[in-house]
Amino acid sequence: MIKRVLQKKLLELVQKYPIVTLTGPRQSGKSTLLQYSFPDYNYVSLEDPDMRLFAMDDPRGFLSTYPDKTIIDEAQRVPSLFSYLQTHTDKEGKEGMYLLAGSHNFLLMENINQSLAGRTAILKLLPFSHAEMKEGDILSASIDEEIFKGNYPRLYDKDIAPSDYYPFYIQTYVERDVRLMKNIGDLSKFIRFIKLCAGRIGQLLNLSSLANECGVAVSTISAWISILEASYICYLLKPDYNNYAKRLVKTPKLYFYDTGLACSLLDIRMPEQVSTHFLRGGLFENMVINEFIKSSYNAGKEPDLTFWRDSTGNEVDLLRYVNGKQYAYEIKSGATFSPDYFKGISRWAKLSGVPVEQCFAIYSGEKNMKTAAGELVRWSDLKI
Repeated sequence: MIKRVLQKKLLELVQKYPIVTLTGPRQSGKSTLLQYSFPDYNYVSLEDPDMRLFAMDDPRGFLSTYPDKTIIDEAQRVPSLFSYLQTHTDKEGKEGMYLLAGSHNFLLMENINQSLAGRTAILKLLPFSHAEMKEGDILSASIDEEIFKGNYPRLYDKDIAPSDYYPFYIQTYVERDVRLMKNIGDLSKFIRFIKLCAGRIGQLLNLSSLANECGVAVSTISAWISILEASYICYLLKPDYNNYAKRLVKTPKLYFYDTGLACSLLDIRMPEQVSTHFLRGGLFENMVINEFIKSSYNAGKEPDLTFWRDSTGNEVDLLRYVNGKQYAYEIKSGATFSPDYFKGISRWAKLSGVPVEQCFAIYSGEKNMKTAAGELVRWSDLKI
């Protein structure tokens, strides 16, 4: 068992809420974490047809069978159960009664907002972070291998080759999960769409371009992006709207929650291909930003992250608020430092008035260095 950082927050919130909900991508380790952290709890999966039928047909009987200290996995499969959970937990008035887990954020949150608002804490578990892998002594030998392999626990637990794991993951996701959320007639177009998204990592989201290449309407692409977000395949990094310059880019950028999945969609078959791939810089940037996302979720917080770009091309890859202070990060996949790394940050710092102590460049080289424009940080030494 690789220790998960989120466990600390999970144990804390179980003492304060009658229900704690754990969501995140399929196979990110939710069930394992819950069963490991709460060995005295009953475990029920609503993926099991018999259990699902029991919960659907006789919700009161289901809750009388599991009145307390129960983990309910894939809870979104029985939406009608949530109202009964609300009534039952309100009547009992105890903390830590149920732990819900689910991989469909949209379906899960829809039911929570209708029935359990204010009664449940909501946590998100993503695949392993770099720090968790380092602590568990399962780090890849190189940056390119880490990008290629990704962070899903099953890869490391069962020693599965990424070339075997991810195609099955994508097939299962599309055939089962996507159909649950939206009735998509032509699944081949949807798979093409996901692959096209992988080819746009770190780029501004262009709905019209995706629509033209997929042969569907822009409104369809917008709906499909929402599906990828709700099922933790992709996320959108929003631009910073502080008007330091008169003309700012107001389009979000597209990233994947796991670079291993992205590599599979890009038909990258081995780590050696990553180093020469045209998207190597975008994949490295994606991997670094994912660490900031995971750090926030592991603390039980929503990420407060943006990027900045003006109309003349000056850009800062990542802006982060911490205790009211804004920090800037430029992310470069190169291993050799260049003063140009701080070009965009220096322009932004001058406009925003942020001191150089809050400006960083993250790269894949070997030396940490303090410069007049900010601090140069090795990827492997990044502390968030």
